[in-house]
Amino acid sequence: MMPNPMSGNGPELEWFKSSYSTNDGPDCVEVAVTGEAIRIRDSKNHRSPHLAFAASEWAAFVSYAADH
Repeated sequence: MMPNPMSGNGPELEWFKSSYSTNDGPDCVEVAVTGEAIRIRDSKNHRSPHLAFAASEWAAFVSYAADH
């Protein structure tokens, strides 16, 4: 995992909000998938740095989270 502030250079990422977030309720996280990483950011603060994970790291996390 590596923190990754986007510099604004390059294509715009397509972010998906967590299904646990609602338009009128609490915000959560957003995910964007690129060829080299899964990117995670706070849905309340789009301008803050976000995290980047290799696909294998993200899959391991999601599998662990689903089991606990």
